[in-house]
Amino acid sequence: MANDEANHSASKSADRSSGIRHSESVIPSSAAAVLRATGLRKRYPSGDQTLEVLRGVDLAVQAGESVSIRGESGSGKSTLLNILAGLDRPDGGELFWRTEAAHQLSLGALTARRGRFLGMVFQAYYLIPELDALANVLMAARVVGPVGAAARARAAALLRRVGLAARMAHLPAQLSGGERQRVAVARALMNFPAVILADEPTGNLDERTGDEVIALLLEVCAEEHAALVLVTHNPAHAKKTARQLTLQLGRMVESVRFGV
Repeated sequence: MANDEANHSASKSADRSSGIRHSESVIPSSAAAVLRATGLRKRYPSGDQTLEVLRGVDLAVQAGESVSIRGESGSGKSTLLNILAGLDRPDGGELFWRTEAAHQLSLGALTARRGRFLGMVFQAYYLIPELDALANVLMAARVVGPVGAAARARAAALLRRVGLAARMAHLPAQLSGGERQRVAVARALMNFPAVILADEPTGNLDERTGDEVIALLLEVCAEEHAALVLVTHNPAHAKKTARQLTLQLGRMVESVRFGV
């Protein structure tokens, strides 16, 4: 414990000289946070040792806010997103979806609430190849309940919004990479989520298409008043969000120049 505190103090001193603030000094008030994590820890066995990937991550995201998270490969970005989504359990710390303690929910309760609380966009799209674009978007609605005319209208409206009005009946194999990701964005928004978690959503796209997808994500999340948490390796994409964070040494920091 003493060594951990010493290392933490040393890392904070080094960060001050490089213009980096630790999360506890820059995270906004958690009173109205739609997504909040405090002290998240995650460890994995590595040979005869234990690798601590997350070492006390704090994060608070307000309704409608856009936040980007960057970090070196292996820094724990995807691990963090999986924990925020309730797909993985932290070894320590707390996770709140609005005011509900998600870290205390059973697996069944997490699954039931996840479909309505958040949407996810992945690098690999994860579309069902046998279903057309409209049916893929509707899958998000089927997870949480019966699909009727209102859901079908919502799915069609979302596909029109993401520029795929003429591609609704196309299978994923008939769509370009950018079009597949647009379907995934529409699917993520299907159930009016409070939060969208996007894990390297442009990783399989060329630069121009990736820029278009990021711009679209920011626009539709703003229109739907959904918070966006974007994990990206692209600094230009990160700068488009309202707040830019970095995972560093297992903790969350915000790269800002002091006095700005």
